[in-house]
Amino acid sequence: MNFNSNSIDIDWSYLLDRVEHLMDLGEEFLTRKLAEYQFDPALLESIIAWRWQQENQSGYLHPIVHPDLPDHADLLGIDPVLIRLRQNTRQFVHRLPANNVLLWGARGTGKSSAVKGLLGEFAGAGLRLVEVRKEDLFQLSAITELLRPHPYRFILFCDDLSFDESEVDYRELKALLEGGIEARPENLLIYATSNRRHLMPERLSDNTGGEEIHPEEAIAEKISLSDRFGITLGFYPTTQENYLEIVRHLAHGRKLPIGEAELAAEALEWAMLRGARSGRVARQFIDDLTGRLLLPEKPKKPRRKLKSR
Repeated sequence: MNFNSNSIDIDWSYLLDRVEHLMDLGEEFLTRKLAEYQFDPALLESIIAWRWQQENQSGYLHPIVHPDLPDHADLLGIDPVLIRLRQNTRQFVHRLPANNVLLWGARGTGKSSAVKGLLGEFAGAGLRLVEVRKEDLFQLSAITELLRPHPYRFILFCDDLSFDESEVDYRELKALLEGGIEARPENLLIYATSNRRHLMPERLSDNTGGEEIHPEEAIAEKISLSDRFGITLGFYPTTQENYLEIVRHLAHGRKLPIGEAELAAEALEWAMLRGARSGRVARQFIDDLTGRLLLPEKPKKPRRKLKSR
């Protein structure tokens, strides 16, 4: 390409060669990316947990090589909901009718751990867990089509799920749960956790007035999503007695060298400073206590001898 003050001479053949070269590079890059994101069904045999990873306006299943597998035996004080959850999951992996499940309630009470812990019991029977974040719900149809043909049993895990009134992604979830024209795959269920019983905010104006001519219809719209879960399991605030039971259980499991009275006193102080009692707070306390008790003492520096003059 040559430039002068009066005109610009363009070497078109050179430009075309450059454009073709760039196109070849782009095609090679896209081919590599597609190969990287290509789902290999053979991995379902050894990989039991997955995450749907958004990539531009599409997505792919990302394998979780080191999944978090809580032990249900460590989730104290919620035995009735764990029994119900395991029963529903047992029906599902045995290819019997089962329900979608909404686990709702107080923070840190074991909702997510209850779902993830199912893999430890049922992965050998073909259960696989696929985490889907709220912002990826608009891709539910793509996810279900990808999973439909495989012989495994899939739980789509939506953690900490809630919607504002302005959000519309919940409609994709409603359609998959029940109400869409396409049948839900028989090898797929949805387990969701939320701090809200109805997943959407409810306001006094829904009952006492506002612009709605029929406020009961506004309320019905907000609870219609949670109604599509066949089973709803409530997790309630942890009592002090249950909190201390969890602390003792975790401390015993780690064989911590501390007396029971001192353990209880420190655990209650920790909960008071956090302003909450829950299984999560108990575990955080035990992590801190374990570190403090097992941390080697800092060796004292030897005194330097003064040189005699």
